[in-house]
Order: sequence, then C-alpha cells, then structure tokens
Amino acid sequence: MQHIIDRFIGYVTIDTESDPNSETTPSTEKQWNLANKLVEELKAIGMQDVTIDDKAYIMATLPSNVNHEVPTIGFISHFDTSPDFSGANVKPQIVPNYDGKDIILNADKNIVLSPSYFKDLLLYKGQTLITTDGTTLLGADDKAGITEIVTAMEFLIQNPDIKHGKIRVGFTPDEEIGRGAHHFDVEKFGAEWAYTMDGSQVGELEYENFNAAGVKIIFKGKSVHPGYAKGKMINSMLIANDFINELPKDETPQETRGYEGFFHVHHLTGSIEETVLELIIRDHNKKKFEKRKELIEKITRKINKKFAKQFGEDIVIAEIKDQYYNMKEKVLPVKHIVDIAEKAMKELNIKPLIKAIRGGTDGSQLSYKGLPCPNIFAGGHNFHGKYEYVPVESMQKAVTVIVKIAELTAAGDFTKTEEIAITKK
Repeated sequence: MQHIIDRFIGYVTIDTESDPNSETTPSTEKQWNLANKLVEELKAIGMQDVTIDDKAYIMATLPSNVNHEVPTIGFISHFDTSPDFSGANVKPQIVPNYDGKDIILNADKNIVLSPSYFKDLLLYKGQTLITTDGTTLLGADDKAGITEIVTAMEFLIQNPDIKHGKIRVGFTPDEEIGRGAHHFDVEKFGAEWAYTMDGSQVGELEYENFNAAGVKIIFKGKSVHPGYAKGKMINSMLIANDFINELPKDETPQETRGYEGFFHVHHLTGSIEETVLELIIRDHNKKKFEKRKELIEKITRKINKKFAKQFGEDIVIAEIKDQYYNMKEKVLPVKHIVDIAEKAMKELNIKPLIKAIRGGTDGSQLSYKGLPCPNIFAGGHNFHGKYEYVPVESMQKAVTVIVKIAELTAAGDFTKTEEIAITKK
C-alpha cells in the first residue's frame, strides 16, 4: 500500500493546473514538471519506446509476452488538474482506518469533510483515505489514474508469468480544459482500443457521455451619466441578467441528474459598456443537445430585435463551439471492449457500475478520432475542490482491473470479422 501512496503523493504535490485562457499546449509551463518526471519513471520501471513530444504528450509500450496475435490495447490518463480550484502547494493528508466520522481538513478554517453531506464516505469505513488540507484540490483527477497505470505496468513487468499482449500507455495535458485529445496522435499510439482511467467510484464503467458545447456571449451597452440616463443608458449587465433568466430554471447542474442535460453559467464579468457571459451546454441526447444550442440562438435573436432600433446593431453576440460528443455512437459497434472490462471487474469481485458519464473524458474525443475508449474508475471523489479524496484501496483495485483486462485480452480469441468471445485461460 505504501508504494502506491508514495507514488500518488509524488504526483499530486507537483502543480499541473491547466489554463483555459492560454493558447499554448500544454496550456501551462508547469505541466512539463510532472510530464518529464513521468517519462523518467516509465523508463525506470522498464517500459519501452517511451516518448514525449513537443506538446508534452507521453506514450510508452509494454511489449507482448505471448506468441499468439493479440490486439494492442491502451490505457490513458491526464496529468493536468482543473483550473476550477487551486492545485498549487497541495498538502495531502493520510487518514488510516477511516472511522466513518467527520474528517477535519483544516481546523483553522473550519473546513470539514463530513459523511452527513458526502455520504459516499461511508462506503470506505476501515480504509485508508487521502484528502486535501482544505486549501487546494487533491488532484486525484487524474493523477490517481496515472498512479494506477504506472503501478499496473510495473506489476506486469515484475510478474512476467501474467500473460498479456502489447500494451500502450498515454498521458496527456490539458484534459480539464477540453483539449486533452486535441493533439493526441492516434496513429502513433497504435492501439485497437483503449481505456481512460478517469472515473470516480469503484466499479464505474462508462461508455456514454455528454454531448458538449461551450458558449461565450458578449453583451454591449452604452454608458451615460446616471443622472441623465433616461432613454439613453443601456446597461449590458442587466441585459445579461435578462438572458440568464430566459434559460430554464430547472435545467442547471444542481437540479439535474442521470441522463438529464443542463445549461451551466460558470463565468460572468462586466460593466455598463460590456458584459461577457460564459456557459456550457450538456446533454446525452443529440437532438436535445441541438435544441439547447437553438435556444441560445433564439434568445439572442429576441434580445437583438428588442434593442435593434435603440442600439442600431446587434447588442448580443453569441459564439457556440462544440467541444465533444457522446462516445456511445463509436463504442457500441465494438461493445466487446466494454464487456472485457466488465468481465475483469466481475472476476475480481468488483460490482460493475455501468452508467453514463455526466461529463466528458479524453476518451470521448479519442473515440471520434478512431480510438474507441471507454472510461474506468480511478477511485477519487468530489473532484475539482477542497473536499476531494481518494481511498487507497480503490486505487489498488483499479490496478488489478488494468492487469485483469490485459490478461483477459491475451486469453481471448479475437478476429476482426467475428463476434469476440472471451474465454478464461
């Protein structure tokens, strides 16, 4: 256990927060610090063909140790952390033999991780938890995934009696700002399919995710002395407020779950003359996703029409950009890759939790680039904030799942034209 704890802490204490306002890849120079460390570590454990390109994408190979033909599979994680909360000066706290009670993250600031609010904590009584100190996120998203992949590869190298085909691993920057797969070279990676280790609770296995779009809306205004503003001033902040009020009140993240989509306003800055509103659109259903984008355009036209005479030009400018799509469309034709992961979990007495991701992963974009890529649990909870934690036992289980998937893939009778039949060796 200590080995996996030390590896994980070694990763999360390196600040790799990404920046959505940067145009470089990686978006922050500090991501190179962990990327370069990972390259050296992959070489040290005995991985082959370890490469890192000029955008910090890392790839490495574990050669096959069987004589028969086996599909090349991959495991992928990202090393950046979310800009939603500070990832600098992470000070992990170890909670051994968790007793099911409140965990004091920071006594001075009265920050408490409580099972009365985060009920999933009770699933891990008696286990070892790694938490934050209440001032930063932890970075289990997705440094837990990296820890698990590296540890699984190390285990397979040290245990050559476990048979496996060729395995490729890939680590990416900038997933948290939606760019993790943008420069991923699928052809160079050379896998028939892969798995992102980027889920949460033990057992999660996901091959559906949101269709996603980002929206940036600029509202214009006219500033006039408030004492003489009658019929002249146009306050862009109030127009932005009117726009937000046109969105469905019950279709926000805090009001939805499961397959329900939403509009999420996440940034609003402005003055009388100009206000910028940023929001995201999410929906699993492609038709509903398109209707959500149409609603943004409809509200925009409505407000522009209202102010056309007074302002003389469009007062609202909306820019909608698709970010990623539901991977289900690309995974269903090769559903056996999900079945393998499900079988691996069952053989390890892990209950598979097959559900749709209320978010996205590198895997969703990679699936559309020709690399079908379901998502598997990495074990963490409460990502992107100070209440983030990960049970060490969950990371250990993820390692065993990776190893078992490799073993089952090598034991299977694979053809490109026939149904895949997995048989236990």
